[in-house]
Amino acid sequence: MDWITFRGKAVLWLKEYRYVLLVLALGIVFMLLPQGGSEKKEEAVPQEQEVISEVTLQEKLEEILSQVQGAGKVRVLLSEAEGKEIQYQTDEEERSQDAYQRDTVILSDSGRNQSGLIKQINPPKYLGAIILCQGADSASVKLALMEAVSNATGLTTDRISVMKMK
Repeated sequence: MDWITFRGKAVLWLKEYRYVLLVLALGIVFMLLPQGGSEKKEEAVPQEQEVISEVTLQEKLEEILSQVQGAGKVRVLLSEAEGKEIQYQTDEEERSQDAYQRDTVILSDSGRNQSGLIKQINPPKYLGAIILCQGADSASVKLALMEAVSNATGLTTDRISVMKMK
């Protein structure tokens, strides 16, 4: 008799909470499904963008400077003093009167990947630039090229060399 009573109560309880149990079971199934395909695509895109952005300034300068009247074909070489610098957001916590503890703020995504919260990205600093062009005989072309590279990179004109191309 005791077993029959327990079985009847269990059946009533299952009927009452069947939708809650169904949602709970579906949640567990979705958590166990693999998510491998989407993670690979997300990681591959930022690496490609970084490579493109490093080369882009020289290529853009070559393209734009070749449009200067009288310049002709142009090649540009930029030498970097420092690459781009990434500063991460930190939390400061006072431990004693003069001592602080700094912890980097960490973000986690749905794939359990962790990365620091980026506060600021400083562009690269350049040492100098070399410009080779076909029209380097003209002083006005040299001046125009030097001003353009100076404005784009922040270099002073004494760090920019303009030479005639073979």
